[in-house]
Amino acid sequence: MTEKFLFEIVTPAQMMRSEEADLVVIPGGGGNFGVLAGHAPILSTLRPGVIEIMDKNLKVLDQIFVEQGFAEVTPERCTVLAEEAMRVDEITRDESEARLKHAHDSLLVADTFGVRLGAERELRAAEAMCEALDAYEASQGRSH
Repeated sequence: MTEKFLFEIVTPAQMMRSEEADLVVIPGGGGNFGVLAGHAPILSTLRPGVIEIMDKNLKVLDQIFVEQGFAEVTPERCTVLAEEAMRVDEITRDESEARLKHAHDSLLVADTFGVRLGAERELRAAEAMCEALDAYEASQGRSH
């Protein structure tokens, strides 16, 4: 039997999750990386994407969309500090498309460098949310 580690997701609003896990795949700033018990210590930025929580047979148990933040990994624990986190199966098509439209609109009217950077970041997050929902719906045999 494989060892488990403590996996936590924390947002500014709440402790979203705290549970034992076999394997977690995280959208790191430099690419996706998997975490198992005994992992070498690392600190990584997050990019907008999906955290996959898997069992020892690599079956996906849950998917969590995260926007931005950090992941701290030690041999015994993985803590994700996310600006925003939500279960992919709770994202609605209307919500994701409205967010994408708002991000596009914000980018069009961005009149300073700082505002443009913020709008580009929001656009990347909105696109990642739509991609996460598309992949989830495809895995469930649904499409929009």
